[in-house]
Amino acid sequence: MAIFRPKLIDTLKNYSKAQFYRDTIAGVVVGIVALPLAIAFAIASGVSPDKGIFTAVIAGFTISALGGSRVQIGGPTGAFIVVVYAIVQQFGVSGLIIATFIAGILLVIMGLVRLGNMIKFIPYPLIVGFTTGIATIIFSSQVKDFFGLKMGSVPGDFIQKWLAYGNHFSSVNFYALVIGIGTVLIVALWPKVTHRIPGSLIAIILATAAVQLFHLPVETIGSRFGNIASSLPGPVVPHVSFVVIQQLIRPAITIAMLGSIESLLSAVVADGMIGGNHRSNTELIAQGIANICSSLFGGIPATGAIARTATNIKNGGRTPVAGIIHAVTLLIIMLFVGKWAALIPMAALAGILVVVSWNMSEMKSFLFVLKGSKSDATVLLATFLLTVFIDLTVAIEIGMILAAFLFMRKMMQASSVQHTGQPADDSGEDTALTEMLPAGADVFEITGPLFFGAAYKFRDTMKMVETPAKVLIIRMDKVPVIDATGLRVLRDVCDELEKKGSKLILSEVNSTQVTDELQKARLLFRIGKANVTTSFEDAVKRTEDILAGLKA
Repeated sequence: MAIFRPKLIDTLKNYSKAQFYRDTIAGVVVGIVALPLAIAFAIASGVSPDKGIFTAVIAGFTISALGGSRVQIGGPTGAFIVVVYAIVQQFGVSGLIIATFIAGILLVIMGLVRLGNMIKFIPYPLIVGFTTGIATIIFSSQVKDFFGLKMGSVPGDFIQKWLAYGNHFSSVNFYALVIGIGTVLIVALWPKVTHRIPGSLIAIILATAAVQLFHLPVETIGSRFGNIASSLPGPVVPHVSFVVIQQLIRPAITIAMLGSIESLLSAVVADGMIGGNHRSNTELIAQGIANICSSLFGGIPATGAIARTATNIKNGGRTPVAGIIHAVTLLIIMLFVGKWAALIPMAALAGILVVVSWNMSEMKSFLFVLKGSKSDATVLLATFLLTVFIDLTVAIEIGMILAAFLFMRKMMQASSVQHTGQPADDSGEDTALTEMLPAGADVFEITGPLFFGAAYKFRDTMKMVETPAKVLIIRMDKVPVIDATGLRVLRDVCDELEKKGSKLILSEVNSTQVTDELQKARLLFRIGKANVTTSFEDAVKRTEDILAGLKA
């Protein structure tokens, strides 16, 4: 199968007028939904609101036209707020544009080298941990506008942010607070009225109308940022030098990793809703191209948006045409009525983001994982706390390392080495086994993967045998995999037995991976092919031959 084959090519083959009508309705609805979200995400990320619209138009069109999902809707998302805000604070908007450009290149490379299935290797507790952490940060970043607090810039540090809120809480603007609470209630309750018109749009229209009609003293987009651009800017290729790459490669990797996880998660969710099957590598390449194009037009990072994708599906969208129409709808809104967006009160946008943060928090999933195994709960809490108090990049790195170590610990606990060749005990266990063994033979059994984390168990068990038998059989029918450390331990055992005049037989080596690794390490030659058997009966026969030869 080709690495890059957009779904648009396949869906247009038997495209009908009826589907075009459904895609058009879905695209228009999603475009309207995306407008306030694009503005809100941009402002929360520390950039001007028009950059969110540029991203939704350019990246949204590209992701739908070139993507590997039939229904994926792309654009700026809440997941990027934390990352983008940190980059803007440290490197400025120009640094963000370059980081987005580099991240786009990385995403294209990830798709070309077929890393589209990488989502399978991201532990679920880690995903829930950093997602809930991001939701917590988004919520905390909206307190100023939600309550209309009169204060300067909000500190970036989580603790300092809440201390600053506490110091300025006496300056609450009750008009802003009412607008914020009203927005939350409308967005949350409006779906009970209808799903056709998004609650966020109704909330913004009502809030904006109230502010203008009653001249309420609250801050608006225009009072803070000025007018919103009513046209797309011309493309500008960012200047990328080796020094700049050194400075921004880590933020770019974070954008690429988060973008790939978010987009592939969204595509998987969409597949479940429509019974489809997305092309993960094509999706990554499309996401990369979309981020490159977004950066050329001064936009911010983009990825697949789960909520907007679900809205697209619920309104009848079933092909990438719906996503393309969503981008065109946003462009038309920006060109003809975008200037009116400057009248939107900041408290209304804060209310929308409060709802977004709650939906992102995955509280049920958080509590579900927290009540599970201790290792999963540890990864969850570590990732969550590091995301909130330190940094998202550090959280993902530490979370992955911690998850890997805890997984290895579980594998070590699942692995065991038993000395089964001794005479039967009072319970009568292993009687049949010991009766098969000729005198002068001994048996060990390994259970579980023989890798570096469990190899010490085998080594320690072997040390307990001071005087080995003439023939030592190691049963390996329950060993699915072996690594270099396990191979090294087997080689050491073979060498040690040879010094003491004993022979080693590996019994029931039925795993293809184990056989291949033994062959690559030339252990088949070292032990002897005749001494590596696929059944215990063959191992016993080989033992009898060896013992007979020694007697002769």
